[in-house]
Order: sequence, then structure tokens, then C-alpha cells
Amino acid sequence: MNDTAATYSPAQRLGIIVSCMLGFALDLYDVLILPYLMPSIQRSMHISLAEVASITTVTLVGSVAGGGLFGWLGDRIGRKAALQWTLVVFALASVGSAFAWNFASLLAMRLVLGIGLGGEWGAGMVLFNETWNPQRRGLGTALIQGSATVAAAGASVVGLWAVQSFSVDWGWRVGLLTGGAPVILAVVIRFWMPESRAWEQFDRTRRAGLSAAPRNTFAGMFSKRLRAISFAAALWLTAYMFCYYAVVVFVPSLMLRVLHTPPEVVRAATVTAAFVGGLSYLVMGWLNDRMGRRFGAIVPAVFWLIAFAILFFAPDARYHGSMLAWPVFWLPIVFAIGSSALGVVGAWLSELYPIEVRATAVSAIYMFGRAAGSLAPVLVPALAAAWGGSLPRGMLIALPAAVAFLLLSFVLPETRGRGRTARALDDTRDRPRNTRDETLLHNGQRR
Repeated sequence: MNDTAATYSPAQRLGIIVSCMLGFALDLYDVLILPYLMPSIQRSMHISLAEVASITTVTLVGSVAGGGLFGWLGDRIGRKAALQWTLVVFALASVGSAFAWNFASLLAMRLVLGIGLGGEWGAGMVLFNETWNPQRRGLGTALIQGSATVAAAGASVVGLWAVQSFSVDWGWRVGLLTGGAPVILAVVIRFWMPESRAWEQFDRTRRAGLSAAPRNTFAGMFSKRLRAISFAAALWLTAYMFCYYAVVVFVPSLMLRVLHTPPEVVRAATVTAAFVGGLSYLVMGWLNDRMGRRFGAIVPAVFWLIAFAILFFAPDARYHGSMLAWPVFWLPIVFAIGSSALGVVGAWLSELYPIEVRATAVSAIYMFGRAAGSLAPVLVPALAAAWGGSLPRGMLIALPAAVAFLLLSFVLPETRGRGRTARALDDTRDRPRNTRDETLLHNGQRR
């Protein structure tokens, strides 16, 4: 099946990448604003740090169900339709969570929100990869993932503004209410973004009985030829997500509550990290189209080790008037460079799987890793307590995950340069057809 982008106009391709960037940014914004609201939620609902951190865990666990559900829908009803529904679900759930009346209702709404979030990344990323030039996928997916830096900056600005401008009981509600914005993007996608031509062609051949696509796409992603890749990819994403959330979720608390840093300094560090991280996404995206997907994962992730060195050697360093001389100022910045390793994930995963299971595999694996990594917000406080209440020591639990991510990056097959997504893995010897069927399948015609 030819995954060519030649049938799309420049305006359509621009609309696709902008929509995917906005979708992912709004997705991550809803997750990253929570750390800035955690102190307010904790005081408002009179709950512990571990309980309020579990809100993030519940959200990310819900994303597993959402990843499986919307990934399956993406393979059955189309990439565009699945993307629309994910945006609607998590936008409405975000608004609902702003009106939670107790801790249990907040957890319930964040679980539903997580289901919506779970499908957004996979649906958008697969749609993008099926419409973009294969030689520029690395840069394109890095642009999409790089919107995470905009999400991080927006979450810090809005989150701090909300808790400083409103009462303890209303600050976090106003912050969560802003998460309803994706419903506008869903309307835009409905009327102005095209469906994947590759998926439409595949759907025609499937309906015509010319495709050997598995009925159960979950089983298909663990077929004999894909099983090892699926397990390795799931562990790889788990390692990344565990490391990411073990640090990102607690950096605001470390700066504001532990080190008593002025909010304006925290804001400056966060915005600087967003800018540097965004630049890193672009540079690494450009390089992984030229040096390979593995290069795009390993090189930035090395910067994570530098961030952990800061946590280890300067865990109690406080701000004394000079941001540049304050070691913890550099923590989110260096960590943001390391986190740009995520920029290669969309292209790499999409290129590993054939079209008939692609949305299911990409979405399920990404969200499995995200959910498994969500254990970090629960384990970090527990380890911190064991270390005498030292939050920086608790955050160091992410170091083994960073090392595992680096090692597993050497295990996944390199895919740069494939003209057709997952062509090398799509072993047609397992799918006998006659010559006429092959011709019809290639042309996307009905029998």
C-alpha cells in the first residue's frame, strides 16, 4: 500500500500538521497544568501530596483504555474521525473536572479525560505520517512533539496565573476549565482537514475483500513478525514516560514548595526551558531525517543524565538572586533538551507497523508506555519519604529508566529511508494473492 503524500495540496498538508500540533499541545497542556494546580487542589480538598499526585496517575492510566479504543477506531472508521472524537471527549471531561465536588469525582472526571487523551496522539500522529513526505517525517513529527514546549510554557503561565489570581477553592477550577479549548479544534478538523488517502485506499480494498487485514488488530500487532518489536517498543516508551513524569510533575513543587523560589523565577525557568526544548526538537528532527531515528533518540536523551547530575549534586541549592548561577534553574532546561527524544517517536513507531494495524499499534504502545510511566508520580513521593522527605532524591528514581531508554534505542530496527511505511516489515509472503488481486490492491479498486 503506497503511503504517498503526493495527492495532498500544500494547504491540506499545512492544515494537517497545524491540527496535529495543536491537538498534541492541548493534550499535553491538560496534563502539565496539573502540577501547577496541585498545591491549590491539595489545600482546597485537604488531601496529601501522594493523593493529589495520583490524579496524574489516574489520568494516564485512563489513557491506556483510550489508546486502545481510539487506536482500534482509527483502523476501523478512519484517522480523522477517531481524532475528532478524542478531542471532544477530553475537552468535555476537562470542563467537567473543573466542577468536581470532591476528590472522588475529580478522579472520575480525570479518568474519562485520560480516555480522550489516550487516543489523540496516536490518531493524529498516524494521520500525519500517512500524509507527509517520508524523507521529512522526522522533522515533521519533531514539530508536532515540539508543541509540547508550547504546552509546558502555557501550562506554567496559566496555572500560576490561576492560583495567584483566584481563591484556593477556585484557582485550580479556573485552570482546569481552560482545558475545554480542544472542542474548537474538533470542529475545525471536521470541516477543513482531509482523511488519510492511504487509509481510504486500504479501507476500499478491505471492503472489497482484497485485503488480508486481521479482524483483531490487537492480535495483529503481536503477530509472529511484529511481536518482538511490539514488546521492545512498549518497554522503550515506558522507560521514556517514567523518566519524563518523574521529573516534570515535581519540578514546580521542587522549586515552589521545597526551595521556596519566587514564582517569577519559576516562570522564567519554565519559559526558557520551553524555548530551548522547542529549538532542540527542531534541530533533532532535522538531524534524525539525516542521521537516523536511533540517533534522534539517543543523542538528546544523554542530556537527561546531566539533569540527574544536577539533582544529585545540588538537591538543596536555593535561589540567591542570580538565575544563571542557580543550578536548579538549569534543571528544567537541560531536561527539556533530553525530552526532545520524544520527537522521533511518532515517525519511528509509524514506520515500524503496516497500515492495517498501524493506528492500533502506535496508539496502544504509546499510551501503554504513558500509563506505565504514570507510576512515577506515585513512587517519587514514596521514595522521597524513605529518603527523609527529600524530593530531589525521590526524583532520582527516574535515572534507571533513562538508562533503559538509551539501551532500548539500540534494539529497535532503524527505519529511516523507507519509501513506504513499514515496507521492510510487511512480509507479503504471508499474504498469498493472485496477480489480479495484487494489481487491484495497488490501485485501490473494488473487485
